[in-house]
Amino acid sequence: MLHALHYSLQGNAKTQEGKQHPDRDAQFRYIQRQSKTFLRHNWPVISVDSKKKELVGNHANSGQEWQPQGQPEQVDVHDFPDPDVPKAVPRGVYDPQHNLGWVTVGCSHDTASFAVESIRRWWREMGQPLYSKPKKLLVCADSGGSNGYRLRLWKLELQRWANETGLDVVVCHYPPGTSKWNKIEHRLFSYITMNWRGRPLISYQVVVNLIGATTTETGLRVQAELDTELYPTKVKVTDEQLATVDLHPHHFHGEWNYTIKHQETD
Repeated sequence: MLHALHYSLQGNAKTQEGKQHPDRDAQFRYIQRQSKTFLRHNWPVISVDSKKKELVGNHANSGQEWQPQGQPEQVDVHDFPDPDVPKAVPRGVYDPQHNLGWVTVGCSHDTASFAVESIRRWWREMGQPLYSKPKKLLVCADSGGSNGYRLRLWKLELQRWANETGLDVVVCHYPPGTSKWNKIEHRLFSYITMNWRGRPLISYQVVVNLIGATTTETGLRVQAELDTELYPTKVKVTDEQLATVDLHPHHFHGEWNYTIKHQETD
């Protein structure tokens, strides 16, 4: 009867974004204009975000992979949330101009310090060899999480990195509730998920290797690296520390769009 009424089994569709900001579309257009300007000057444009944390161990992983018939991968029966079970924290950087991805796999917490450290490692290993002495770098990020526009530590760590590189860092945040439009989500993270589907992530090195082996027919290439540093949570940034950030809000939604200029060091 259900088939006759044109019913079928369907999963949920994530389409309801909730209340939209009135300048949602205008912010998308602003990010697009910024990106075009940077690409015209051959300055780097990167999309950054964190992938969801993954349990490390012989746990079931969603999806299926090819195995001899009747010989599925044997994994643990239970994978209840346990603070003592290690978790992998993949933090990504995606370069749309070159279709290249970088993922830092952390063993600690997803903090603003970890977020900027991932950018630092990407620049050292991938970005700097590709771009010849750029003046600026554009970071496209979500409005929340470890790179949220309200986070003082995010801005302070970006200032430190800008001083190291001599780059002015321009940041544009996607409007609240629009994280799925961040390019890194559907051009990098989605393919990583497909690549390791059905495979238990038994160790950090397996996580790194599977991420690094991710490719696509359109030419995506990915590098991954393990970060064993500890990143404490609830780090307080004082008003005095925040005052050291050479922050220049843009005229349009300065809370979402701003430039952090590098400072000459002795």
